[in-house]
Parts: sequence; C-alpha cells; structure tokens
Amino acid sequence: MQKISTCLWFDGKAAEAAEFYTSTFDNSSILTSMPGPDGQVLTVDFEIEGRHFMALNGGPAFTFNEAVSLVVNCESQEEVDRYWNALLEGGEESQCGWLKDKFGLSWQIVPTEMPRLLNGPDAAGSKRAMEAMLKMRKLDINVLQRAYDGD
Repeated sequence: MQKISTCLWFDGKAAEAAEFYTSTFDNSSILTSMPGPDGQVLTVDFEIEGRHFMALNGGPAFTFNEAVSLVVNCESQEEVDRYWNALLEGGEESQCGWLKDKFGLSWQIVPTEMPRLLNGPDAAGSKRAMEAMLKMRKLDINVLQRAYDGD
C-alpha cells in the first residue's frame, strides 16, 4: 500500500467515476467499495497504473477546480490523442494540454518530450516551442518539435 494516496470527492458519482477511470487507463482496476449508512456506495478504492485512489461520495459541499490536476505523461502522439479524447468525452477543453473530464476533475495530457522542448539547449527553440504550446488546447508533438526546430 502507498503511504500517501489521493482521495477524490464526488457528489454521488464515485462508482461511475472509478469505472470510467479504470476503463480509460491500462493496468487499472477497482479494488474495493464500501457501502454507506444509506446502502449506497460511500467509497471506491481503485488503482490506475499502480497509483491508488479513493473515490468518495461526499455530497455537493465541495467540487474540483484547477488548483489540483492529474498529469498523464504520454510517450507518443497516439497516447496524447487517446487519453485526450477519452477524458474529454462529456468534459471541457482548456489551454496547454489541460482539460476537465465529465466529473469536473482537471487533467494535463503531456508528451514526455515537453521538458526537452521547453528547456532544451536551444533557448530560442524553447521559446518558440513555448509560444506554440500557449496557442494549443490538445498538445501536438510534431507542431511543438517544428516550432523548436524553427520550421
């Protein structure tokens, strides 16, 4: 068990969210669920890519905002596209690789190339890549690379 894990607060949709997230990511599963005093699901423990989460049906008192987001590091444009499209379904796009899913949780879908492009040895190339990124919603690795290269 992880020493520190993440609890996500939902208003009656904890089980639905856990099902959605575990169906979106490989190497994911629902571990356990616990009923509340009313017989409805109170918590769902689940795992995504080896990371433990708990979904809590806590009611309407709190909602998600962009102060907390989950970052998905993607090895390819296909991965960026896959996770972007899946998590965006019923949600809302934002800038620079950020989106909110249908539950209001913020995600950053980020190519693993980003640190090299934004902090590379070519300062002018990094500046161009940053300027290109700031114009994007979903990140496009090829466009960022061309900006870095000055093409």
